[in-house]
Amino acid sequence: MSLNEPEQSVGMAEPAAVPLTIPAALAAEGVPTRFACFVTGTDTEIGKTLISSAILHKLVRQGVRACGMKPIAAGAEERDGELHNDDAAMLRAAGNVLLPQSITTPYMLREPCAPHIAAALEGVTIEPVPILTAYAEILGASDATVVEGVGGFCVPFSEDFDSADLAVQLGLPVVLVVGMRLGCINHALLTAEAIIARGLVLAGWVANQVDPDMRFAIDNVAELERRLPAPLLGRVPRLDEPTAAKASTYLELASLPGWPAKRA
Repeated sequence: MSLNEPEQSVGMAEPAAVPLTIPAALAAEGVPTRFACFVTGTDTEIGKTLISSAILHKLVRQGVRACGMKPIAAGAEERDGELHNDDAAMLRAAGNVLLPQSITTPYMLREPCAPHIAAALEGVTIEPVPILTAYAEILGASDATVVEGVGGFCVPFSEDFDSADLAVQLGLPVVLVVGMRLGCINHALLTAEAIIARGLVLAGWVANQVDPDMRFAIDNVAELERRLPAPLLGRVPRLDEPTAAKASTYLELASLPGWPAKRA
C-alpha cells in the first residue's frame, strides 16, 4: 500500500506531501537535509526502542553516520555517578556517532512512569527548546537520525506540550510500531489518524510481535495492511534475544523518504 492512495486512509484526511527531514527553521539556517524519522508506537512497551535500534543498525551497515535520539527517558537509575536508562543506552549503542547523553537524551528522569509525572516529581518542566537544540547538534554530527518518541503518540510531557507536538515541531516522517496483540487494529488505526490529522506523513509501519500467543496474528497484519495508508516495513517475530541486529533482518526500509542508497 502506498502513501499515494488516500482513498484507503480509513476516512482520514489525505496525507500532506512528504516534509523536509529537518524542521523548516533549521533548514533556513543552511542545515542540509538527510535521512531522519520519528518512531512512535501504539502504546508503551511495544518495541519502539528495538525497532529504532534496528533502523540505526541498518543505517550503520550501509556506511552512514547514524545517531539515535530519545529526547525523554523515564525510568533511569544511577550507575557510576550517571543516570542510566536501558532504552536510551540501546539506542546509543546501535548508532556509530557518540555524543554526550545530555544531547541524545536531554530529559533523563528517574521515575518509571508517565513523563509529565516523572518530571513533576523532580521539579522539571519538559519544554521543546532543549530538545530541538539537542536535535540540531545531532544533525550537525551525523548523516542520519532516528528519534524515538515516548509511549504512544499523544503522551503528555507538560500542561501544554506532548509527544504529538514534538513530532510536529520536528516535522519528520513517522514510523509506527504496532504491538501485535489483541486490540492492535483499533490502536493502530487511531494512532495513524492522529498522525495524519497533524499534517505529518505516516511513512511506514512495523508489526512487532509482543504477544507470542496472539491468535490470528497473520489475519490482523493483513487487515492492517489493507487499512493503514502506508507500507508495511516488516514483521518482527517475538525474539528470544531482542537485539538490533536480529530485528533489522526483518525490516525492509528502502521505501522510507530519504533512505540512503547503499555505499560501495
